[in-house]
Amino acid sequence: MIRPFFLFLFLLCTLTGFSQIRDSLAEPLISLEKETLLKNINITFDMRMEFQAYTFRGGDSYYNGLQFENGYTALGISAKLHEKVDFHFRNRFNKGGEVQSLDQLGSNIELAYIDIQASPRFNLILGKTYAFYGGYEYEFQALDVLEYNDIQSNALAFVTGAGITYQNSKQHKLGFQILNSRTMLYDDLYGDVVAENIQEPDWPVAFVGNWRGSFFEEKFQTIYSLSYSNQVKKRGTYFFTLGNKYQNKNLTLMYDFNYSYEEVDTKGIVTSIIQNDVLAEDALYIENWLRAEYQFSPKFRGLLSLMTSNAYGDFESGRELLRTSYGMVPTVYYSPFKNLDVRFFFAYIGRYYDYSNFATKQFNAANYNRNEVRIGFIAPLLLL
Repeated sequence: MIRPFFLFLFLLCTLTGFSQIRDSLAEPLISLEKETLLKNINITFDMRMEFQAYTFRGGDSYYNGLQFENGYTALGISAKLHEKVDFHFRNRFNKGGEVQSLDQLGSNIELAYIDIQASPRFNLILGKTYAFYGGYEYEFQALDVLEYNDIQSNALAFVTGAGITYQNSKQHKLGFQILNSRTMLYDDLYGDVVAENIQEPDWPVAFVGNWRGSFFEEKFQTIYSLSYSNQVKKRGTYFFTLGNKYQNKNLTLMYDFNYSYEEVDTKGIVTSIIQNDVLAEDALYIENWLRAEYQFSPKFRGLLSLMTSNAYGDFESGRELLRTSYGMVPTVYYSPFKNLDVRFFFAYIGRYYDYSNFATKQFNAANYNRNEVRIGFIAPLLLL
């Protein structure tokens, strides 16, 4: 019913509004015969709103609070421009819209790319898109994730570049991308917080390889990736991800392993611990992420996300563990409507940050924890 309603409004505006301005217009710009064109256009409006009750404890600090929050609001447009060309665009409204100095788009523009089917097996992707990083945590849109692990919380997911995908068989798909490694020039991103031996490269570039596998009649699936990005001249980040998924009837299990060695600290966690106004070098992050989902009934679904993340720094004494973070997110979803994807949820988010003895002695770091209870709704709405 939604498509005919929007079509009616569009045609009504065309027939009335334009005729008042230009009476000599013989016929509308889009006639009823052109209705099939609208079937190739999808307009989505994604929302997540929640009421939060939270507490923070760390050292001598304690605070709590209550608030409503728009956690995610985005407008997406996709269209089939040609039998072999698709277009995708998404604007996330609750992100800063300042134009980035490197890719010349606002950071709120997450997607703006075309997908060209070069052959039945090859696709070419051009524009601002998502990097082909592996793992199922990364695979979820931010609309559906209440809390990311440390790497994904600080990773730059949407950048400009070119990529190809190759469908080797029904069970295997390969992808490769060449992208900008960031959206801003180095000076604009880090300012004066730099090391003396750091220089802007001729091209801050990232190379990403990706493999998607499917086995045992799609009960077991994988998303693995390997990437290298040079953040500064002759120094970069090596990122390796293993994503695994098992699905059987009402149960889904996902497990990700992430390894990121950063010759210049791009996640900023090690830098924030050291706090010496110099960007940390030779940082290492190792993570584990587990998510279990179970469909109790057509209306009720439960999930549990567990995560750990270790951050290491390189010092004269060698590589030292600085911080281990833990997280747990149990959630219950209730979907009252049969033909409309609106989900109400109740969730608890617990995050715990433990600093090593080395970090405590050298940098006066103190353990802290954050606890939240959220009640809200998620609505990925298809408007057209």
